[in-house]
Amino acid sequence: MRAARLIKMVLLLQSRPSMTAAELAQELEVSERTVTRDAQALSEAGVPVYADRGRAGGYRLIGGYRTRLTGLARSEAEALFLSGVPGALREMGLEDAASAARLKVSAALLPSLRDASRTASQRFHLDAPSWFKEPKTPELLPTVADAVWDDRRIVARYRRGDTEVERELEPYGLVLKAGVWYLCARVPAENSGNSGNSGTDIGTGTGTFRTYRIDRFLTVEAAQGLKAVGTADAHGDRFTRDEEFDLPAYWDAQAERFARSILRAEVVVRLSAEGVRRLPYVVDPVSARDALAVAAEAPDEHGRTTVTLRVESEEVAYTQLTALGAEAEVLAPGSLRARFADDARRLAGLYATV
Repeated sequence: MRAARLIKMVLLLQSRPSMTAAELAQELEVSERTVTRDAQALSEAGVPVYADRGRAGGYRLIGGYRTRLTGLARSEAEALFLSGVPGALREMGLEDAASAARLKVSAALLPSLRDASRTASQRFHLDAPSWFKEPKTPELLPTVADAVWDDRRIVARYRRGDTEVERELEPYGLVLKAGVWYLCARVPAENSGNSGNSGTDIGTGTGTFRTYRIDRFLTVEAAQGLKAVGTADAHGDRFTRDEEFDLPAYWDAQAERFARSILRAEVVVRLSAEGVRRLPYVVDPVSARDALAVAAEAPDEHGRTTVTLRVESEEVAYTQLTALGAEAEVLAPGSLRARFADDARRLAGLYATV
């Protein structure tokens, strides 16, 4: 375990001019004291690790030292070939680049590891779109992807309801969710306006992060003549990326925020034990989790639990709760309870002759 950590420490220092003890401790998931001991062990083993003292100090390798400890283990090689998602790469226009990279990596591997791509593909395949939907690649996705990789500002015209809106964007990242492509972008402060995109904004000092469905883009063009702050780009079409931006964390927060934002109505339901078990599978999981966490009361003498569910609408609640059958009794609103009661009478009539 320690040997692997020491190798990782050398590779980290090799890839950067200098790192503080705190940065190394975070990367290696150890204490700063352990970093100090590891640096000493490397130095004693002949690796030229030098410690700069003072507030701006840190650890660095001296003399242009380069380690030869860069060979891949089988598990690492297989994980590398799993990192590409063929369908997504193809849709972004990166299939040829990914194929060339895989060939180069394969050629550089030891002979005993050159079957890693085959063994990985035999054991894992990602099919991102949901069932019963024919995915359609947005025509402008490759253009947007190019801008994301190159940190280039774009001007996008997109559909918002019955209107069309044009916005200058700084494209930070792409997300593929259930076969739908989204762009996470920062809108410069001077161009933010009204987003109208379901409350997916996060404001910063230099702009607002927003999420856009790429299939709603009508045109995408490179922004020209607007020099990004802090850059010397002659064309003025690049932006300075906020290195603190965390795409997975941003998406997780916005996905949950969106899920909660569409739950605008409430229904009160009495559930059997089986109904409680099945609830997260028939309604929104966020709604089910919240409802069960603050259940109005403990199970009654019949083992039934009363919960208040947040739902999109009464119509959606009717469709979802129908799947629970007799495991759920709607208590409120009265109109929804009456609808289920009418269904029960009609069902009883249908099965009365059985």
